Amino acid sequence: MPTEPRTAARPDGPALVLHDITKRYGQLTALSEVDLDIAPGEIVGLLGHNGAGKTTLMSLVAGLLRPDTGYIRVLGRDPVRAPHEARRRIGLAPQELGLYPPLTVRQNLLFFAELAGLRGRAADRRIEEVAEPLGLTELLGRRASVLSGGQQRRVHTAMALVHRPPLLLLDEPTAGVDVQTREQLLAMVRTMAAEGTAICYSTHYLPEVETLDGSVAVLNGGRMVARGTLKELVRQYGDSGVELSFSGGPPDLSLPWPAVRDGRVLRVSVEQPHLAVPQVMAALGDAAGELVNLRLVQPSLDSVFLRVTGRRYEAAAEEDTP
Repeated sequence: MPTEPRTAARPDGPALVLHDITKRYGQLTALSEVDLDIAPGEIVGLLGHNGAGKTTLMSLVAGLLRPDTGYIRVLGRDPVRAPHEARRRIGLAPQELGLYPPLTVRQNLLFFAELAGLRGRAADRRIEEVAEPLGLTELLGRRASVLSGGQQRRVHTAMALVHRPPLLLLDEPTAGVDVQTREQLLAMVRTMAAEGTAICYSTHYLPEVETLDGSVAVLNGGRMVARGTLKELVRQYGDSGVELSFSGGPPDLSLPWPAVRDGRVLRVSVEQPHLAVPQVMAALGDAAGELVNLRLVQPSLDSVFLRVTGRRYEAAAEEDTP
């Protein structure tokens, strides 16, 4: 059974608290001893490869699943013991699309607006507000059953936004949408955060997390392996160096810095790569003729992910993409 917090949540405290959360499916541990706080106005980019536990975490926060240990608080409410109170404070856009096919886009949005207590002109105004930046204005009269997958995902996101929730959970919101819509959605997320909304944003596109300029939480194998701002994580885990690509296998080089081979690529880890280039080139000797490309690698979110999980995020995203 989930354990209770020792102290009650303060009204001015975090919008979301997860403490010591473990969730199992039979013998499989989906999440293990996970802690996560999100403050009002904070955007947290939730990262992890397929099966890392991102969707399970969001489902627990939304009250769709129960934790085996630990506790969750949504603005002080327990999504297990007070699910209705907690859910009214959450906007959830999960990966699985859940529109009502016979209804129009407007009717789908109106249904969720009315559940949140919006009526009449107030509901109509709010629907227009969320539809415009998501490129849905011209689709409001169409039935959900005739929309493309990308259009349905945009409607799904609008449904999560329509009641102005203080906590927003977005699970892959830009999957299948065009570049313009993606930029509009990111702009809306930043605006909502500036207005005080706490946002948990799961994505396979690292540039989105960097654009949102919030903090980052990395799950790996169900455990929280990194948490902090972009600058903090890059400073702690980021890896800079010189990356050399060869026409064949990389040669053995005598260098004072660690080097890792990956196929035809040799990566030399060094804090000031621009100063190391002359020594690297000198060490190549006759092998310089096989050099195809040389680039300087600066610390990045991708290098952070590689460092804490052992895998590049591009590879993780490709495995997660149908």
